Amino acid sequence: MQDSTETNLDALFNPASVAVVGATNDVGRIGGVPLDLMIRRGYRGRILPINPKYAEIQGLPAYPSLAAVGAPVDLVVVAVNAAAVPQTLEDAIAAGAKGMVLFSSGFAEADEAGRAAQQALAARARAAGVRLLGPNCLGLMAFASNVYATFSPAPRAGESKQGDIAIVSQSGAFGAFAYSLARIKGLGMSYWLTTGNEADIEFADCVAWLANDPATRVILGYIEGCRDGAKLKRALAAARAAGKRVVITKVGRSALGSAAAASHTAALTGEDAVYDAMFRQYGVWRARTVEELFTVGYAASMCAAPASRRIGLLTTSGGVGVLMADEAVDCGLDVAEMPAAAQAALRAKVSFAGPRNPVDITGQHQNHPELLGETLENMLGRGPDQGRYDSLLFFPAAGLLGSPRAQVVVDALIAAHRRHPDVPLGVNGLARPEQRAQFEAAGIPVLEEPSGAVRAFGALAFMAESARRAAARAPIALPAVAPLPAHALTEIEALRLLRDAGLPAMPCRHAASADEAAAAAAALGFPVVVKLSSRTITHKSDVGGVRLDLADAAAVRAAFDAVTASARRADPAAHVDGVLVAPMIRGGVECILGVQRDPVFGPVVMFGLGGVLVEALKDVSFRVAPIDEAEARAMVDEIRARRVLDGMRGAPPADVDALAAAIAALSRFAAAHADRLESLDLNPFVVLPRDGPGVGGARALALDAVLIARS
Repeated sequence: MQDSTETNLDALFNPASVAVVGATNDVGRIGGVPLDLMIRRGYRGRILPINPKYAEIQGLPAYPSLAAVGAPVDLVVVAVNAAAVPQTLEDAIAAGAKGMVLFSSGFAEADEAGRAAQQALAARARAAGVRLLGPNCLGLMAFASNVYATFSPAPRAGESKQGDIAIVSQSGAFGAFAYSLARIKGLGMSYWLTTGNEADIEFADCVAWLANDPATRVILGYIEGCRDGAKLKRALAAARAAGKRVVITKVGRSALGSAAAASHTAALTGEDAVYDAMFRQYGVWRARTVEELFTVGYAASMCAAPASRRIGLLTTSGGVGVLMADEAVDCGLDVAEMPAAAQAALRAKVSFAGPRNPVDITGQHQNHPELLGETLENMLGRGPDQGRYDSLLFFPAAGLLGSPRAQVVVDALIAAHRRHPDVPLGVNGLARPEQRAQFEAAGIPVLEEPSGAVRAFGALAFMAESARRAAARAPIALPAVAPLPAHALTEIEALRLLRDAGLPAMPCRHAASADEAAAAAAALGFPVVVKLSSRTITHKSDVGGVRLDLADAAAVRAAFDAVTASARRADPAAHVDGVLVAPMIRGGVECILGVQRDPVFGPVVMFGLGGVLVEALKDVSFRVAPIDEAEARAMVDEIRARRVLDGMRGAPPADVDALAAAIAALSRFAAAHADRLESLDLNPFVVLPRDGPGVGGARALALDAVLIARS
């Protein structure tokens, strides 16, 4: 069931009537462009020019005001100056309007007075149930119904093809460029939406509406920022659940507005890293260039979801095959070798062919017309001696341009795709327009540039994998927790909180004297670690507050005296309430787990390998809390040094399952304390051997914790 918000957006994006306030006969002016476009393109609803100066505008009866129309109006397009907008809104409310597109500038983008005027405008519209797109926006286009509520000159340069790709842009200039590029590339579009200042309707609102639009399969986005992270997450989740592919270009890179000195996680997290993590988490492909945005969008609109990352590369050029293979490995695709029987079958036809993968049939397919079809079937077939690839790219070089046998190639590819319609098949190279039309009619994209084509198929695999994970995910239940204390926590207090929330942490004891420390060490078992206990000194090692590998009671007593004295010398006013005593844990892989509160998206969880180089190398991954163990496992698999956890140079494999479970538990803890948690570092967090006994049965546990609550 749709709520009133969704209904109002329906009327905004698919109106039965459109009034243009500030309409004019000059088709080059802002108030003339929307009328001209809708008249010439055949908008089937009622077009209502509003301007008291004219009885007729562009051949249509004109009205002096919205009230003079005498009937409800779905959409009001506003092309008047900012000073006239408040009264126009009142007129629209009286006319029963459900939506407004505000071209007018001079609001929040101008100055504080404009910001206040924009807020008042949005509040009045919200109270009256009128949805606003803008102000300071380029408007919208709905191609099935020929709604052109825009003053952009871009659609006047040529009509776009109707299709299943929607474009949503916070920038009008980028939106106009994107429209023009999509038209030139021949991409079919369903909607084109620009949001401007976002006084009411935001980028996320548009994505959420398109998620439920049956005419849209792919959503291409341009975003500069977001004020409501929860809304954007819901919109992206809805799009993925509805099977829509989302590709976004996000611009702007800046440091997170938080003090990095107290937290390793804050030093490693930035605004851009959080957006990147959120996109990964919700199955959004982040395009780094405009060309990539459209290449991936085009492939996503044409192809089915691949069943795995296993890709076949078929070429008539060994060199380009290597280029494609390199790119495929970089994209995380599986360039698995062809089965021996399939390789032998190809060599029997062409002894000098390259039969492994990439598969190079050379130019001999010109002499053996059946060779391409047989090779395609050997690569796509599901038999035990066939390749069973879940996507395939074919590079014909220039073979389709002038060869008399070009149609044989086209027919072989189309026939192979008809036999295996669920396997994405793409042509990667040059084709004549009539050949491109045949391929596209059959559901085969033509992607000219080899590396870009491979990245596009990598994007398809990523989005399909994310959708499968989401479909298998059970709802995440957050633990019932008491509020975080108002005061700063010592390490042992932080570890106890985490342990109570289900996170594995090392056993430890607090000691207020040297004798208590020795007794605690004897109870835990030697050797032990002694660490300063303080609410004000965050990095204990910086003040000599850590002693390792203490083998007897005398060493523990001496360590107590040394670390407490060292802390008081470094900061005589520091809070020192004794020491923490813990077992000395050897072996395993040191990691860092952390949480940082993002001002837009809330708690963000971080994972990386530990050690002194983590901040320099920034080999870390992020997710917005909470996540499940499958998503945590994906985080682990993303880092460049992932192989270290599998055991290197004779080291045993670490328990990655236990690590993923700990990351997921940390994310639940962070989400449960979202209102009070500023940051949390678990560094080091050790992951012990998968087949070892662990510590108290745990094979992944926090050895240190720094928790900072919001003041």
